[in-house]
Amino acid sequence: MTEQELSKLGSTLWGIADDLRGAMNADDFRDYMLSFLFLRYLSDNYEAAAQKELGPDYPKPVDDDKRAPLSIWYAANAGDVAEFEKQMRRKVHYVIEPQHLWTSIAELARTQNGELLHTLEKGFKYIENHSFDSTFQGLFSEINLNSEKLGKNYTDRNAKLCKIISKIAEGIARFSTDSDILGDAYEYLIGQFAAGSGKKAGEFYTPQQISDILSAIVALDSQEPATGKKKRLDKVLDFACGSGSLLLNVRKQLGQHGIGKIYGQESNITTYNLARMNMLLHGVKDSEFEIHHGDTLLNDWAILKEMNPAKKLLFDAVVANAPFSLRWDPNETLAEDFRFKGYGLAPKSAADFAFLLHGFHFLSDQGTMAIILPHGVLFRGGAEERIRTKLLKDGHIDTVIGLPANLFFSTGIPVCILVLKKCKKPDDVLFINASEHFEKGKRQNRLLPEHIDKIVDTYQYRKQEERYSRRVSMAEIEQNDFNLNISRYISTAKAEEQIDLQAVNAELVALEQKIVASTDRHNVFLNELGLPSLPD
Repeated sequence: MTEQELSKLGSTLWGIADDLRGAMNADDFRDYMLSFLFLRYLSDNYEAAAQKELGPDYPKPVDDDKRAPLSIWYAANAGDVAEFEKQMRRKVHYVIEPQHLWTSIAELARTQNGELLHTLEKGFKYIENHSFDSTFQGLFSEINLNSEKLGKNYTDRNAKLCKIISKIAEGIARFSTDSDILGDAYEYLIGQFAAGSGKKAGEFYTPQQISDILSAIVALDSQEPATGKKKRLDKVLDFACGSGSLLLNVRKQLGQHGIGKIYGQESNITTYNLARMNMLLHGVKDSEFEIHHGDTLLNDWAILKEMNPAKKLLFDAVVANAPFSLRWDPNETLAEDFRFKGYGLAPKSAADFAFLLHGFHFLSDQGTMAIILPHGVLFRGGAEERIRTKLLKDGHIDTVIGLPANLFFSTGIPVCILVLKKCKKPDDVLFINASEHFEKGKRQNRLLPEHIDKIVDTYQYRKQEERYSRRVSMAEIEQNDFNLNISRYISTAKAEEQIDLQAVNAELVALEQKIVASTDRHNVFLNELGLPSLPD
């Protein structure tokens, strides 16, 4: 499927969503829409694998039989079902019963079957608890099929679901889809719902162009970026992963087998479920990722509490778009926390450095961390100045990238990207001022591919360019009291145009001569007409 066709599929699905949600809040409808798209993906993938597994034994329904092919096979081969499902778990890592497949659900919707809602409920529960070897408890917890937003009674709710599912089935049927395309369509819809959610979108979505920058940076060799991408990253972490798009972008940079395991953490339950679905939708097997629902600042994820250096989890790449300047509660217990000890605690008013230090603690010696932060972290005083100073003195801040304002749905403020490393070769800090390079939009500004490429290329080869990028020594940074405000190191002031007074004077003299000549000529005509002359 081409980019144009993908865009058309995304637009079709978004049109369906916009048309059907009625008075329902866009965020609520998002959960239904994306869950059904997820079910369609799981079903398509499973049926394709089943057809391959069964070969010529895979049924071909006759015209008047609307059952899913697997429903027909299960009915005729009851004794072989257990062995078949065992094989499917080994090959595709999950099982879906025939009555819960999208084909079956869509047929119930098409025929306005009164059991659709009950069947969906059973199907969602089965997927959560039995489909995968590792349970996906609560995966559909935010989808309330008995909500009054769908209808006042069971009959009304069932009818509404029939309509929604039928429209989605009709919309998708017009396109030639595969698993990758459905994954991309899912991403498209997340972006569209984010645009409609405004400030709330910051909870779950990092604009694609910014995600491209972070993922490209961490995919490069940490010690010698100029040599290109690493062949493989063993472990990747996003401790504020939202819908998981940033982690998937890192995977895209390195290919399907370029990452050993993906780790993510998310505090919002709805977004946490979106992330788990998003991973599976993009072909990441349940054994290849782990998403935790919890509070990053409290570090309530058991696997990150290991104190033994031999067992401690370290990551080759850490990426994050954490909540900007989040208010938090730094207490005495956190002051002794291994993540913050030696640096101090971020202030109550802004947890930016607390998020940064959390991710940095788990970065491997050969790893790269790229985090999006508000500009204030570059120059604010107090506790933040002390943390920033220690990171600089210890040689951990590698690059500071200033981005244009109004790139995010959640805020209009300009933001920056900090690139950190436990071990870095250059003894300077690279500053990139990309704040003036963007395409202006009505609601959001955008970074075009050439803007993204310029940022990544400048980082990769540590290029210097007037008004854009500069390598700054630690001595100069120290002279500036460890303030990282980009304007201190890269001048954005435009030089005043030099005026050649001699040339200007000559031009004025020439103009005066022309005026005199024109006046004389005009006065000749006036005299012939008996009119008074123009004054000299």
